[in-house]
Amino acid sequence: MTSSRRTFAITWDYRCPYARNAHDHVVAGLQAGADWDVTFVPFNLDQGHVAEGKPSVWDQPERYPGLLATEAGIVVRDQFPEKFLAAHGALFAARHDHSRDLRQRDVVAAALDDSGVDSAAVLAAIDDGWPLETFQKEHEAAAADYAVWGVPTFIAGGRAVFVRLLGRPEGDAELAVSTVDRVVDLTAGWADLNEFKQTIIPR
Repeated sequence: MTSSRRTFAITWDYRCPYARNAHDHVVAGLQAGADWDVTFVPFNLDQGHVAEGKPSVWDQPERYPGLLATEAGIVVRDQFPEKFLAAHGALFAARHDHSRDLRQRDVVAAALDDSGVDSAAVLAAIDDGWPLETFQKEHEAAAADYAVWGVPTFIAGGRAVFVRLLGRPEGDAELAVSTVDRVVDLTAGWADLNEFKQTIIPR
């Protein structure tokens, strides 16, 4: 397995199955030692659908319990970075493999505990309020700087590309690395490519 140094960012919202696919590839590649410098950027799909002139998600977070899991991911990313990949994967798995409700604190806590993260510390940080502020800041920066509107969006070389991958690596690290390398190379290295979408999915 080889991968030359690549620097990129990728957005996430734990509710999206395509984000789950892409992040599985990224996590598997990093865990296998891929030479990537990755920035994980939280993005909220609810805010992306708020009509102009209406109150934002950030102004009424109590109406959007789906913020909880991503806030937990932010806390782990920023305060327990050595545990982030495991917790990130566990939170995606809780939603997409086990059909758990990530709006529930006990569900999020269980995923964190299973990853070796102190869930009580993470939930306490969320209650302090700073993860929501970080969430808003990074979401708004992605939208303003790169016109990001969804997940997963890869950002590399000054360009941003929304990507849907149909499969997950399923333990194949070489597949994970080659898949992400290909996406990042297309994002950063081929400015003439504007849209490339299959009309029929051959499955």
